Amino acid sequence: MSFLYPRLLSAQARPLFETYAGLDPLELTARVADAHDAAVYVATGGDRVPPARLRELRELVLGLAEQAGFPGESDRGRRAQFDLQLAVLLHKQMDMVPAEAASPDVWAFLALVLLPDVAFWRYPQPPGDRVLGTDLTRHVLGRLWWRAQLVHSPQRPEPYEALDVLGEAAFDQIYARRVALGGSAHLVRAILRVWSELDLTAVNERDTLRDFLKRLLRLAPFVLFDGVEEHALDEELRRVAMEAVDAQRDDDGERVDDAAVAGGREVKAPSADPVEPLSPSFPRQGRQVQDPSPRFTSVEICAGAGAQALGLERAGFDPVVLIDSKADACFTIDLNRPAWDVICMDLHHFRLDERPEMLGVDLVSGGLPRVKSSVAAGRPEDDEARRVLKVAVDLALRIGPKAVLLENLPELVENETFADERKWIETELRSMGYQPHWRVLNAANFGVPQNRSSGFLVALRHEYSAAFAWPEPDPGLPPTVGSVLGDSMSRGGWPGAAQWVMEADRVAPALVGGSERRGGADLGPTGSKRAWAALRVNGTSLGDSPPDAVFPEDGSPRLTLDQAALIQAFPEDWRFSGGKTSQYRQIGHAMPPPLAAAVGRAIAAALHD
Repeated sequence: MSFLYPRLLSAQARPLFETYAGLDPLELTARVADAHDAAVYVATGGDRVPPARLRELRELVLGLAEQAGFPGESDRGRRAQFDLQLAVLLHKQMDMVPAEAASPDVWAFLALVLLPDVAFWRYPQPPGDRVLGTDLTRHVLGRLWWRAQLVHSPQRPEPYEALDVLGEAAFDQIYARRVALGGSAHLVRAILRVWSELDLTAVNERDTLRDFLKRLLRLAPFVLFDGVEEHALDEELRRVAMEAVDAQRDDDGERVDDAAVAGGREVKAPSADPVEPLSPSFPRQGRQVQDPSPRFTSVEICAGAGAQALGLERAGFDPVVLIDSKADACFTIDLNRPAWDVICMDLHHFRLDERPEMLGVDLVSGGLPRVKSSVAAGRPEDDEARRVLKVAVDLALRIGPKAVLLENLPELVENETFADERKWIETELRSMGYQPHWRVLNAANFGVPQNRSSGFLVALRHEYSAAFAWPEPDPGLPPTVGSVLGDSMSRGGWPGAAQWVMEADRVAPALVGGSERRGGADLGPTGSKRAWAALRVNGTSLGDSPPDAVFPEDGSPRLTLDQAALIQAFPEDWRFSGGKTSQYRQIGHAMPPPLAAAVGRAIAAALHD
């Protein structure tokens, strides 16, 4: 039998949470109940849990809490033991199916009505997601039920023994940050079985686990893990895990990407060292050169496909952590820079206290979602973009870097309708000792074949600010669309390629990636398509391959994804994950790496001085 549990909807849960935030556990004990006037149930799927069963659950949880020190102080060891025991208890006693456990409102009821004293004792003054269920990977109770659900092996003598294999922070890498892996109980159980067998002598366990998971992420687009039998899956994971262990023990740090990703050929992971550019305009991966300047550390938020981080890498910044909420973008970064630590998580849910190595890095950077002014905003994505901006500024200040770099629309820098936004950003930065600098830069002035203007905010601590100067435009003309795409347009034998190159002898209009709710694999709205048509490019959709020998000589070819990436000045060997629309959005939303490198070098020069 499965039970349906009461649900406390957000409109009722949030005011209750705000009230309880100022109470201690003993005061909250007086508020405990097994029902709430505003609680609701779903109509079907099981029987409503009896109130007596809820009271029994409370008594069992309370008994575990008292063993761990409730309602007084506890310590880390007793809290960790409490969590392990509570995970098993919840999973055994609640008789709840995963569909019911996936409801945030169920966990909000349990944390705010049935067990508020225990919830606020376990996490004093908790952020909302610990209690409201907005992120079940962090909920005081929900996260534990799901941990038990994912490791539960009923055929084994000790069905929950895998809970002891990893601590919460390590398990969080699988479940919360590596969502593409953590959603499969079959895979999670296999990871834990294999991990418990490994010899981790003389390696850093955390770094090895991170490398192991990255290798699995690179396999995820190609392997249906749930369709592989247990023994075969264990064997494959054991092989991948040993690669991660060997990589950690390798003195020179070179890592080999999984052959499956590269179509069967071994690929050395790119080094974080700077590379010799093919030309000032189009640096690409290749022969390593010595850089006498010291390297800096950075954190990249809203990292997208990694374009800005790539440009900053060329300027001397090595990312400690990159954060993005889109799984395909995270996969793209892992494909191209397997040594980079990518967290696939909504920025609102990220907790800095879980990654202390980010504190005090040299630079926090990010290309943020495009913000509309408060006058023009109105759609849900507009509100979300403004929320991300606020979270980004707050996170940057809590990290405490020497410099902050944020990129957005030119209007955020120049338009009077954004005056209020600029004012609060500057107030926040100045209050923490940073001097803000605003500028609009056009990528075409830095060797990119595209008229693409971006608004930049660079803020440096006062001791570095006086040495900062915006980069000067390249003295030469930018490359044209024809010169950049000429080779690829002629590759298929198209007889009109040479004439097309002459007619496309101009820089491109800005690529438009579209939003998550609108825009597809085309070159943007009507005005953008018209501008591309002047270059003899059909902007109504993207092509799967360059024009071939039978394509009309006077025709207008469609751009391929690879060609769009060249317009954005990505390296030719940069690979993208996801479907066509997802890949194009990653490309269209990116900051061209040469522009990021130019701004990065200006920041590095100020830090050097």
